[in-house]
Amino acid sequence: MATLSDSPQETFRLSQLIYDTRYRSITIQVVAFIAFMAIFAWLLTNTYYNLQAQGKSFEFGFLGERAGYDINQRPIEYTNDSTHFRATLVGLTNTLIIAVLGCILATIVGVIAGVLRLSKNWLTAKLMAFYVESFRNIPVLLWIIAFFAILTEATPRPNAFRGDSPTASMILGDTVAITNRGTYIPRPIWEDGSAIVVITFLLSLLAIWAFRKWSHRRFEETGQDLPNIWIELAIFAVPSLIVYYIMGRPIGLSYPELRGFNFQDGLHLRNSFIALWLALSLYTGAFIAEIVRSGILAVSQGQSEAAFALGLRPSKTMNLVILPQAMRVIVPPLISQYLNLTKNSSLAIAVGYMDLRSTLGGITLNQTGRELECMLLMMLIYLIISLIISGAMNVYNQSIKLKER
Repeated sequence: MATLSDSPQETFRLSQLIYDTRYRSITIQVVAFIAFMAIFAWLLTNTYYNLQAQGKSFEFGFLGERAGYDINQRPIEYTNDSTHFRATLVGLTNTLIIAVLGCILATIVGVIAGVLRLSKNWLTAKLMAFYVESFRNIPVLLWIIAFFAILTEATPRPNAFRGDSPTASMILGDTVAITNRGTYIPRPIWEDGSAIVVITFLLSLLAIWAFRKWSHRRFEETGQDLPNIWIELAIFAVPSLIVYYIMGRPIGLSYPELRGFNFQDGLHLRNSFIALWLALSLYTGAFIAEIVRSGILAVSQGQSEAAFALGLRPSKTMNLVILPQAMRVIVPPLISQYLNLTKNSSLAIAVGYMDLRSTLGGITLNQTGRELECMLLMMLIYLIISLIISGAMNVYNQSIKLKER
């Protein structure tokens, strides 16, 4: 009776690491990792010996030393007796303010321009095309300087608002003053009980978000539409106003007033801040407009025709049918534009806006002579901000992606 013998087991040979496809990819990865670590170790060693040769050490103790310089934009408390760490926090706060406000305005401008560029009105479409092409084809630094020059040279001096026959006047019911030293707007005054009003305000926004989710689900199930704008306005205004008056109106406004040689009180928005905000927003908004336009064009024309056949108005078709599908195409490149706007905010040094680049990467670096530490710390901060933006947008992208049943 014949029996089958076990097949001989293949022995491992070193040549398989190169010629065998089962091991070749692992070999390449190991070699690449070793080469990367070797280069990284060489850079660290070279940096250490260069610092030793110059009599320097690598440490961050300088952050606790007195800064000794003033910052004209101070969203948090700061004096020239504060530490370099405090100055860094002020610069970081200024950077975050520009990044957040810039992303919001750029998104609004970009969505509106992207939709209007597809308008059947010839003049509207051409005006939006002119805006997009003019802004995205000129370096953003030139736009920042141009806006700053316009705000500085084309606006009146504070003394133009003085006298029996002033040559300039305040706007919006004498509550806003636009001058060559900046724009002065009403500043909120927080008194006892204002925290409760703010909490009510935030809860109202949460209620509006929940109502929108419910209304959208109801519309999908029944096809019946509600006057969402008026209901959302009631959800927001009624509880907020009731709590506001019950608490004795704890939030007031301090209006700008011309006293002496300049405006006092109110909130002072410097021209450097406004120029940087407008330039970054309009520049990035031009790119977002093209992203929105391409996202809308990526949706099949049959979707619009089907919506019109069901009796939906063009505005409802855009809001309920086209844009939700286009967002799946829009969001990934939109993340890159948000990151670009955040990193481009470092150009604020051109107009004297004291952001992270101007404080930690500018005056602090020059005063302490800690070039390596300041640059590495600044790179780390920008990296963390970018990762947070990317993570938040990726979460939103996951929430709107198509889900298989």
